[in-house]
Amino acid sequence: MFGLQKKSELPSPNHALPGRVEAVRIVDRHFVLGTKLLPPFPAGTELALFGLGCFWGAERKFWQLPGVFSTAVGYAGGYTPNPSYQEVCSGMTGHNEVVRVVFDPAVTTFESLLKVFWESHNPTQGMQQGNDVGTQYRSGIYACNAQQSVLSEASQTAFARALRAAGFGAVTTEIVAAPEFFYAEDYHQQYLAKNPGGYCGLGGTGVVCG
Repeated sequence: MFGLQKKSELPSPNHALPGRVEAVRIVDRHFVLGTKLLPPFPAGTELALFGLGCFWGAERKFWQLPGVFSTAVGYAGGYTPNPSYQEVCSGMTGHNEVVRVVFDPAVTTFESLLKVFWESHNPTQGMQQGNDVGTQYRSGIYACNAQQSVLSEASQTAFARALRAAGFGAVTTEIVAAPEFFYAEDYHQQYLAKNPGGYCGLGGTGVVCG
């Protein structure tokens, strides 16, 4: 429906798809952890939001960590309210495929999440990850508070230095304040646990963060 060039460029707000008022309905239970996918979440937990390519594999990276209460995949960073997966893949929503992580900072720090983020994908590829091409596969950290923003910027500077030393190009990761999160359709939630043979092109650079 839409050409590759369009999928590699973010649309303007005026050209984005209109979306809809109704939010997608999902089962409020993590398929792996058995915890809640919908708020409210336990007192003391915090949120983190990352985009690092195909959200199926990205979500699995985070639900395996100690101290993670819950994970959910969705769309963020664009203009279209409550988009469908097909709309996001068209490149006409501006949204990224993202993972929202609910974690206990007393067990797993935000710095630990950043380490997984940087080491699990190639943040130098612009609007793609491996063979997955499109604006929804861009690298992004969506800071949920001021401290996360500071830590994200510092980690990006350090990891960019390590990447350059290993022969990689410039980091293209966007670091911005967390936008509204829209849940992806229920079948996407914990997809690789429900479909162990499912494809995901997510892969790191081999460079160690910190």
